[in-house]
Amino acid sequence: MKRILHVVGARPNYMKIAPLVREMSNYPRDFTQVLLHTGQHYDDNMSKIFFDELEMPRPDINLEVGSGTHAEQTAQVMLRFEPVLADFNPDWVVVPGDVNSTLAFALVAVKLGIRIAHIEAGLRSFDRTMPEEINRLLTDQIADLLFTTAPEARENLAREGIAPEKIHFVGNTMIDTLVRLIPIAERRWPALRSELNLDRYVLVTLHRPANVDEAGDLAEVISALNEVSSEVPVVFPVHPRTRARISEFGIQIDQGLTLTDPIGYVDFLALQAHATVVVTDSGGIQEETTFLGVPCLTVRPNTERPVTLSHGTNRLINKERTAIVEAIRTALMGPPGAKSSRPELWDGKASERIVRVFRKVAG
Repeated sequence: MKRILHVVGARPNYMKIAPLVREMSNYPRDFTQVLLHTGQHYDDNMSKIFFDELEMPRPDINLEVGSGTHAEQTAQVMLRFEPVLADFNPDWVVVPGDVNSTLAFALVAVKLGIRIAHIEAGLRSFDRTMPEEINRLLTDQIADLLFTTAPEARENLAREGIAPEKIHFVGNTMIDTLVRLIPIAERRWPALRSELNLDRYVLVTLHRPANVDEAGDLAEVISALNEVSSEVPVVFPVHPRTRARISEFGIQIDQGLTLTDPIGYVDFLALQAHATVVVTDSGGIQEETTFLGVPCLTVRPNTERPVTLSHGTNRLINKERTAIVEAIRTALMGPPGAKSSRPELWDGKASERIVRVFRKVAG
């Protein structure tokens, strides 16, 4: 019987962990599972979205860390996580993604001699100004099992000296969640389409500090969306961070640009699937649009998910107004349903492969 402690912090981690928790529950003689949440995004809205829709059990443990600077969050997670490890004494700590809590959990576990499994290992933007890149690099160096989503991730890890026997190419657990929930999203679509009065439209999501924390940068992006919204509706579910900056900077929102509150994963999945083009700075949305075959414009100078460029519909663009407008207009003129080839092993069965690996390893 293996004692597994799954740890999640930022919201996208739920989509990566949910299918693994579900798959492991099929083997009650092999696994005892505990789910821990940092408390960074723990509120009623999040609970509805990320537990009810994903059909996950509520966390067994909530660290109630809250928000703060990178250093504050990392330190608080480490301080509160150590007693949990002493109480549960897991055989494995499973960490997904690349947020601050990912690295914090891994550091505490390795210091106590507890093995670490990293889901989504080996992704690299090669931009060390990104906090996420530092989290990825350091977590991979101390992990005992590294589960990768694409072949180039193995190459990155090998170049960094990771032993090949630790690396397992399994596919993308986030796509497991998408595959399971897309039929539900399609059933929701008619009501959502009617509510927002949608036909052809641009879907937007932006939250990274590099795009929203400086008045000039955010003004450029919103100005581009305002301009495009005079030609085609633009739907923008606004991250609280982004909404606060729009208000703080006094940025004008034109009539054709519809700002909504954050919406549930299933409804957002429906919006993605039927969008004419998606504009984002999210890594997960680059992956989901690749699977869905929807044109994606990523407002970033680089991506740690190059498979979405080589096999998918993703394109990197800079955050200048003219560049964004031109890219959106070009995408709108393209044929409906962009062509893409789904990356290898993005088939909804990544969690099954991960569980097979866990059942083989000792302890």
